[in-house]
Amino acid sequence: MSTLDALQFALRALTAHWLRTLLSASGIAIGIAAVILLTSIGEGIQRFVLAEFTQFGTNILTVTPGKSMAHGRSVGAISSARILTIEDSLALKHSRYAQYVNASVMGNAEIRSEGRGRRVTIYGQSPDFDKAFNMSVAIGQSLPADDPRNPRAFAVLGAKTHNELFGNANPLGAILQVGGSRFRIIGVMAPKGQILGFDLDDTVFIPTTRALEIFNREGLMEVHIVYPPEAPLQAVTEDVRRILIERHGREDFTLTPQQQMLSTLSTVLTVLTFAVAALGGISLLVGAVGMVTLMHISVAERVAEIGLLNALGATRARIRLLFLMESTILSALGGLAGLAIGTALAKLLQIVVSELPVNIPWDFVLGALAVSILIGLAAGVVPAMHAAKLNPIDALRTE
Repeated sequence: MSTLDALQFALRALTAHWLRTLLSASGIAIGIAAVILLTSIGEGIQRFVLAEFTQFGTNILTVTPGKSMAHGRSVGAISSARILTIEDSLALKHSRYAQYVNASVMGNAEIRSEGRGRRVTIYGQSPDFDKAFNMSVAIGQSLPADDPRNPRAFAVLGAKTHNELFGNANPLGAILQVGGSRFRIIGVMAPKGQILGFDLDDTVFIPTTRALEIFNREGLMEVHIVYPPEAPLQAVTEDVRRILIERHGREDFTLTPQQQMLSTLSTVLTVLTFAVAALGGISLLVGAVGMVTLMHISVAERVAEIGLLNALGATRARIRLLFLMESTILSALGGLAGLAIGTALAKLLQIVVSELPVNIPWDFVLGALAVSILIGLAAGVVPAMHAAKLNPIDALRTE
């Protein structure tokens, strides 16, 4: 019996009981489809979240007041003894690696202009905030380079705030009431969208010192240092640490590189993707159990056939090959069907729910297909060995 004859023999055995074959292959197909669909959603979410965090750039070092950890334990209330000030942000501009330094304060306040009002997020920012965070101005200009200690009362509107207060009208020169203070509108930012639920367009940007006065704060919430992409992160961190320690006398602040945050986030999201793939793998395992059962039933039903093959001169190795080919073909067909179904469902989900980020990870797809073929081989090994060991005379007597 040639290899081609063995292949045809295996195919005829599968088509002879087509319903049983279909049900067994369906178990593998459902498992593969589940793996593809779940990992597509997981991979899509991972890319979406990372894109949201990197839209402002990755070469940013954030300074926050208070030392979060010291000697392996939290330093508690003592860590907040020294605040970050405007003078600290000005000193950080002298760092050899600082391209832009942004002193930031954030809060909510009621705003009014020309008889309309709403409550929005107010950002106190430095003049270079648009360059630091890859933002652009649609109308007018960004905050001017005034003296940070006593800036003029200018405001730049987010795109949504502009639309809600002024519609299509040009707001430049209009007076904006923010809490108990008055600001003159000098610009409107281009739409930026949302990031993890925060609407960056429903905002107003004002000078940091003015924001400190409105929110009655003494210190900054954060200072962002944007450094050249080619600069070594360790050197940037050490230079910023040196400057602040010289001013504060001790390390009572926390430095958080965005690259470190992205690396941690990427690791968490990768684990999440593997977790959802494992959930799909449970369905694949169930399909594998069904295939093992089918192959054992097939051997039990074809004892006489196996005896006849032995009597006609088929070797044990050839009989093992027949049943291994049968299980492998069955699992491969199920895997291909699952691949087609899973890919189609992922594409359909991407069309129907456009907001849901779906991305098909082809390495997982090919891996799942390879696993389905291995399952077929593994499922056929024991039944094939059992069939090959049958005594031809005893087998023929069962007819």
